[in-house]
Amino acid sequence: MKRMAIVIRDDGYDRLYTPLTFAYVAAKAVKIDRQHAAEEDWFKDRLRRDGDPLAIHDFIKLVKRTGNVQFYGCQLAAATFDVTESQLIPEADGIVDSLWFLEEKAIKADRCQYF
Repeated sequence: MKRMAIVIRDDGYDRLYTPLTFAYVAAKAVKIDRQHAAEEDWFKDRLRRDGDPLAIHDFIKLVKRTGNVQFYGCQLAAATFDVTESQLIPEADGIVDSLWFLEEKAIKADRCQYF
């Protein structure tokens, strides 16, 4: 697989971990959702045990360092929430139009996953 597009719609810790793991493997502190809050310590212990980053931003930096991953913000979501490119994390590659993302990234990808 040469290309994978991942669309992430939820910023919950437990919802980000899987797609970021997929991105990291393919490329070589947000609170856990309330329904899983009791599992937070257990989950973080497992991450520590495995040497994985605990903070989502640290995980994003790890994935970005592979040089094979780009992070884009959605132009529509950015407009809705008044977010500008200058407010993005340094690892972000910008804010893009949804149609551009679909045509240039998602359709051309070998796999496209939605979270």
